[in-house]
Amino acid sequence: MDPAESLHGELSAAYLYRVIAAHEREPRKQRLFAELARDAEKQAAIWERKLREAGKLPPAFSPDRRTRLVGALVRLLGPARLMHALTAMKVRGMSVYRRAGFSGAITTLGASGLPTRHDEIGERHSGREAGGSLRAAVFGVSDGLVSNASLILGVAGAGTDNATILLTGIAGMLAGAFSMAAGEYVSVRSQREMYEYQIALERAELAEYPEEEAEELALIFQARGMSEADARSHAHALIADPNVALDTLTREELGLNPGELGSPRGAALSSFFSFVAGSALPLLPFFWMHGPGPLVVSIAFSAAGLFAVGAATSLFSGGRALSGGARMLAIGGAAGAVTYLIGKLVGVSLG
Repeated sequence: MDPAESLHGELSAAYLYRVIAAHEREPRKQRLFAELARDAEKQAAIWERKLREAGKLPPAFSPDRRTRLVGALVRLLGPARLMHALTAMKVRGMSVYRRAGFSGAITTLGASGLPTRHDEIGERHSGREAGGSLRAAVFGVSDGLVSNASLILGVAGAGTDNATILLTGIAGMLAGAFSMAAGEYVSVRSQREMYEYQIALERAELAEYPEEEAEELALIFQARGMSEADARSHAHALIADPNVALDTLTREELGLNPGELGSPRGAALSSFFSFVAGSALPLLPFFWMHGPGPLVVSIAFSAAGLFAVGAATSLFSGGRALSGGARMLAIGGAAGAVTYLIGKLVGVSLG
């Protein structure tokens, strides 16, 4: 770790901690981030000493443009909405905004589900990645279905023949699927690289000053309701094992699960095939039917698919399947109707 870079990182984090504390309404969280600011300044003093020992003069600190921008956004939008940006800026304790269920009283070591052993650390996270993948697949199907059904209706409204509609639909399906896959790959890869950097930074800091890291962890436990004595005892017990310490710090300070950082290739493939599955549905009748029939069947297929996707999304929203299906059908139907009318107008004007 470069001492000058680490010094600037700690002081930037301290600056942001104080901004968060100043705009946090909950007293417990206010205290957490005020204490984290003081701890960051103590860690900055360690790096400043290392620079002086190396015969280098520590540079005067001034928040850089990015730090000032994130601070301004925290003041405007609040810290909860800036979790990812703050994590990337080396701000710890963001997990208190992710799992509000820990805010209840904690009076004994390991109460309320806080991990006490290495094999317990990943338990509360198990199944999240699978659930997230399923949710992404459902919405990928929805995107493909709505976009290609609307495209097909728009082209059909312009009065084109079935062969042109089929070719346009295939082109729209492939273009959309590759666009979705590329975007998802870049997004997940960038996110994974940021997370891996943060975990590596946490590992280096744990090796450099484990006691300070234990204090930060204890502060987070206190913010969740644990008594000061139990929080300190629990944090120091976890820090004693390097593997448990890194896993716990990654989860509790960064709000990340090291085993579920996401696969860029998997995300891209999932996005590609789910979009293809959705966009192929309104296209199917044009492969074997002729005349006006394919469009009618395509509309029926699309309506059934929209209702099914809307009903499936109720699994993630907790709403009723019937109302979710009807809402999705209404939204998709409106998009298709508007696109058909636009196609009709364009077709008439060009004709």
